[in-house]
Amino acid sequence: MRVAAITSVLLLLSSLAGCASAPNQPTLTLDTQKSPEAYAACLVPKLQGKAFDPSLSQTNRHYRIVVSSSLAADNIVETFKASTGAKVVIYQRSLFAPDFVRTAKECV
Repeated sequence: MRVAAITSVLLLLSSLAGCASAPNQPTLTLDTQKSPEAYAACLVPKLQGKAFDPSLSQTNRHYRIVVSSSLAADNIVETFKASTGAKVVIYQRSLFAPDFVRTAKECV
């Protein structure tokens, strides 16, 4: 009984730790030779194939892919046009999406 209570408290605290961390600090920043458009065209179908529901928004130099989470903050991938390809900034804010960063790296 006591072990179950301690485990429950630890799980609750670990899930809240993701919410308490600085939301504007990227998990990972990468460079790619692909354009922001080509990177987004690669990543969105891969995320859909892994049961994520990504939404895509864009400007002329920037693509933003958001994977909403009902349990934590949204996971986000942003791509910015660079002189040689794109800069990719990944924000993994949910502990319940371990494949998110790995999938984002596959398209680099």
